[in-house]
Amino acid sequence: MKMTRIEMREKLRERLTDKRYEHSLGVEYTAAALAMAHGLDIEQAAIAGLLHDCAKCYSTEDKIAKCEKYGLPISDFERQNPELLHAKLGAAVAKDKYKVRDHEILSAITWHTTGCPNMSDLDKIIYIADFIEPNRKELPEMDEIRKEAFLDLDKCLVHILSNILDYLSRKGSKIDPITEETYNYYVRNRK
Repeated sequence: MKMTRIEMREKLRERLTDKRYEHSLGVEYTAAALAMAHGLDIEQAAIAGLLHDCAKCYSTEDKIAKCEKYGLPISDFERQNPELLHAKLGAAVAKDKYKVRDHEILSAITWHTTGCPNMSDLDKIIYIADFIEPNRKELPEMDEIRKEAFLDLDKCLVHILSNILDYLSRKGSKIDPITEETYNYYVRNRK
């Protein structure tokens, strides 16, 4: 049986930390606003935004065990960086525990962390909303990125990806190959 967004919120509230729950409400709100601005389904965006981190608060061991339970492949990079698993696991949890059957919502949850080449507009909105929602700490260029989000999703996506890749590179962190692929795809296709 289908759940309402209010029921989803109540269930999610029990499973996330206060801070993560507030972030999820911020992404829900921002995704709905972006959907409105870009002529997309507002309810679809709101649900994807609300549930995008529904698997975030599991322990590393639980994330791996649940991925195996749901038959989700785990790459070598994800085994080394298990915090990335919450995205694909979140899509499985959204389907199983929150009764989401909409493949576009599940795709947006799956790709909200790394992005992927050839994202749908909903995928882009959730990726962007996760980055710009009002509870996020202010990052360099955030004002500009927030404006771009309402004007040009692809330009905004490239801007965010560029900042993330630059930040990870400066920090000496490993970069998920899918994030690099996504950046290269959108830089090539914007020209």
